[in-house]
Amino acid sequence: MNTIFDKALARANGYCGHFIDGAWREGTGETIPVFDPASEKRIGAIAAGNADDVDQAVNAARNAFDSRAWSTMPAADRERLLLRLADLVEAEQDEIAAIETIDNGMPYRISRMMAVGSAISAIRYHAGWPRRLTGETVPMSVPGNWHGYTTHDPLGVAALIVPWNAPFAITCTKVSAALAAGCTVVLKPAELAPMSGLRLAELVAEAGFPAGVVNVVTGLGSEAGAALVAHDGVDKISFTGSTATGKAILRQSVGDLRRVSLELGGKSASIVFADADLAKAIPAVAMGIFGNSGQVCAAGSRLFVHEAIFDRFLEGLVAFTQKLVVGPGTQEGVALGPLISGPQRDKVMGYIETGRKEGATLVAGGDAPSGKGYFVNPTIFVDTNPTMKIVREEIFGPVLSVMTFSDDSIDDLAARANDSIYGLSAYVWTTNLHNAHALAKKLRSGSVKINGSGMEFALPFGGFRQSGIGREHGRHGVEAFTETKSVMVGW
Repeated sequence: MNTIFDKALARANGYCGHFIDGAWREGTGETIPVFDPASEKRIGAIAAGNADDVDQAVNAARNAFDSRAWSTMPAADRERLLLRLADLVEAEQDEIAAIETIDNGMPYRISRMMAVGSAISAIRYHAGWPRRLTGETVPMSVPGNWHGYTTHDPLGVAALIVPWNAPFAITCTKVSAALAAGCTVVLKPAELAPMSGLRLAELVAEAGFPAGVVNVVTGLGSEAGAALVAHDGVDKISFTGSTATGKAILRQSVGDLRRVSLELGGKSASIVFADADLAKAIPAVAMGIFGNSGQVCAAGSRLFVHEAIFDRFLEGLVAFTQKLVVGPGTQEGVALGPLISGPQRDKVMGYIETGRKEGATLVAGGDAPSGKGYFVNPTIFVDTNPTMKIVREEIFGPVLSVMTFSDDSIDDLAARANDSIYGLSAYVWTTNLHNAHALAKKLRSGSVKINGSGMEFALPFGGFRQSGIGREHGRHGVEAFTETKSVMVGW
């Protein structure tokens, strides 16, 4: 009897086309191989989309939007279709999680519980927004009899460009938010982990969405992605990925002032006060950087620990880290899977070597397991300082830089935490609510988690500074796919 991973592999092997206007279409014949990062074995191939493929997809999305089959569909019907999609994803969650594991490398347990579970939650959350996306009535001050109100009108065709680190969850978040706002979409999955996005396209068709509302084009970012960003039929671009690519997209969008949302890199701080509950803080801090092998934009990669508890905290952190099992995500008990590719592993190992040369002290990890797969053991450096590359630059791997602080000066501590070009997330551990709220107010981060972590779709998510532009999740995330219109009625 086939395992769930055999079924996932068979599914992945069947994809080699684009989903455009409600049907599967062959590409130009060129393909891109896709590999399991744990075994380095080929699991399938995707169509190498080009400008012609993108043009077909954007035109299909434009026709679907201009026909108003989706944007003016009754809110209850859009809600019903989104809920139907969530139900289908839930029914297929075992297989989707397995696809994500062989495609991206994340451990199956995490893929099923967090990646696919988050995707289901995102779709169901956004399904409620077609009825709630209301404007407001505005009291008028101009002379005469006037009634003023606002509406949120869908922007049009949204280009959704998704990264490889959490492809299914991010795909479902972007797609469901755009659809809730009334937009039609063209999705471009990451070429390194595209398979779960193609599975979603199948479920979109099964759910009964009108043709052209959701389109998927696969290919390289430098070709299909660039063509999508440059297409004049696109009204909105929503991109999650590297800061460098985000800047390039923003530069290209300046000419026609298209609406752009960017969720980019981070070098987030975790701060542990002397009064913190260490039984909770130690595992949370560890998994906050080592979860998904550190390939998380909001990873807490800089750790500040009060010197009064430093030795005790570090001992517990190292002990916890050394118990984490590194291996293929298909195996039970694995906590850290591989990095996405050989170049990504080499980049991370290069940063580890740089940390050694810069004078940081290695207390855990620092090496890669032998054999196949792009693995890196969870790594902890102490004796670090803000001049070091491992402290300043986003590594996007399982590497933690630890520093201490000696007093509870909120201003000084906030200044150290804010000493970064990024500002995506921050994590604070303390039982002193005065310190918690005072520090949260001063941290230049898009989100601050106090005594915990996790994702809440009702709260906006995004970054300060070079961590991005705009917000996802919550009202802000849906309204990002709309334009606000003011209406004045005189009588």
